[in-house]
Amino acid sequence: MKKQNIILAVFFAIILAGCTTMPPLDMTLQNIPSVDRQDVELKSITVGYVAQTNKTTIETNHLVPPAWEMALQDAINRSLIFKDDQERKITISVRINHFDVPAAGFAMVSDCGAIYEITDRSSGETIFSEGVRTSGTVPMDYAFAGIIRVQESINRCARANISSFLSALDGSDI
Repeated sequence: MKKQNIILAVFFAIILAGCTTMPPLDMTLQNIPSVDRQDVELKSITVGYVAQTNKTTIETNHLVPPAWEMALQDAINRSLIFKDDQERKITISVRINHFDVPAAGFAMVSDCGAIYEITDRSSGETIFSEGVRTSGTVPMDYAFAGIIRVQESINRCARANISSFLSALDGSDI
């Protein structure tokens, strides 16, 4: 009888886990924070990881930087924070220096951090530098399968990080 119960439990676990699809790596913000326009033109954005040191925790893969870059570009475009055809041109460089993904648990919490630097292209001077640390939490009722909650917590963490960067830009004078 016990063997039959175990087989039945495994069968239902497989069925329940198979009903939920893995969310894509989608860091695009749904709600863009309101920001004041800056009199500069954005020429390029780059996103990557910092060089590995003993003080960094990065538990993601090579898919995160391109997804982060696309989401940041989209958020900047939709916020209209930068103007076109301006005399002063800038570059944004993002270095992901922390990404801690949960191994297990009911509520999955991912922590991430990035250093955002804005460089004036004519002088080469760094005119804005800010480290942003955020987290993304996904409750147990989001999905039965833990891997799905982990993926969504990564998405939420990056979204919160990009949103915090845009809010920091709003209060600065570039």
